[in-house]
Amino acid sequence: MSDLSLRPNTPFDLRPLERLLAEKADLALVNPSAKHPFDPLEWQEKWLNEPDDMSFYLVDASGREVGFFALRIGIGPEVRHLVYVFVEEAARGGAGKQLAAHAEAAAKQLGAISVTLKVELDNEPALALYEAAGYEELGRSNGMATMHRDLD
Repeated sequence: MSDLSLRPNTPFDLRPLERLLAEKADLALVNPSAKHPFDPLEWQEKWLNEPDDMSFYLVDASGREVGFFALRIGIGPEVRHLVYVFVEEAARGGAGKQLAAHAEAAAKQLGAISVTLKVELDNEPALALYEAAGYEELGRSNGMATMHRDLD
């Protein structure tokens, strides 16, 4: 996997996310509460609407968006919560590690000293990725693991 870069999603451009989440199964994994098919207005007004939230695209060398994530204010502004993480299938196998590193760098730029996230327990590749990136499991409930990583 070649190096991927990060593009802030400001102002909101949800067309690439709509393309990435065109499959019902992918959309359900990223946000089980969202309408299908993908509704850009719903995402802008409901899922990405907090003033301090920031969302980003993971972009390949050709400028094509291959992934997405958002950082929400967690428990206080010094904690960012990683949400809506997605990497398209063709870019998997290295992109997740780069996305995690980019998310941590973006969180630091936003003043965070730690990142939290939730991941489904049956998503073994994601669990392994976050553990390898230094995230510690805080607890499990409703089929989800809550994880945390202090930023250096």
